[in-house]
Amino acid sequence: MVSYQPYYAAPAQPSPPSLDMPHYGISFIDAIKRGFKKYATFSGRASRSEYWWWALFSFIVYVVLLVPAYVLGITTSSDGGRTPGAAAIPLIILMVIFYLAIIVPTLALTVRRLHDAGYSGWLALLMLVPYVGGLIILIFAVLPSSPAGVKYDPVPATPPNDNPYQPQNSYPPQGSYPAQNTYPPQGH
Repeated sequence: MVSYQPYYAAPAQPSPPSLDMPHYGISFIDAIKRGFKKYATFSGRASRSEYWWWALFSFIVYVVLLVPAYVLGITTSSDGGRTPGAAAIPLIILMVIFYLAIIVPTLALTVRRLHDAGYSGWLALLMLVPYVGGLIILIFAVLPSSPAGVKYDPVPATPPNDNPYQPQNSYPPQGSYPAQNTYPPQGH
């Protein structure tokens, strides 16, 4: 039996924007991949979802490493928990390595997030101010995207319709020449 129902094709997923542009509505895994692809890129913008998925990723990894390190550190400590025991040392080393690995992309992502909100990336230096600086950056990171952030987008090599070196056609338009026989003959 043959069915004559129309074929419904699901709409094609739009391709993600280039790495130069912010990706609004990005998924968790794609945000992590994008964060590492733009490891030390301080120019451009980052959407809120890019920023907060990265923050969640960092938090999850810290918790996964910190809780076992804390438990192992206390249970294997020789002085009642004041110093971590030997079993916690590998996890503490992993935490330090992870922190050093993500400090540059986190700072770059923070700068790009500030750009998307319409602010200068230099405001990221507020993180150096204890307590208050981190709170201010948190507030800026929560702000929605601003149209003023477009000024941080990459500048095209030549603006459209403003290129003084447009190719000039020195030949007259096709219809201005008298009709001539063409070779090979047309219409055969």
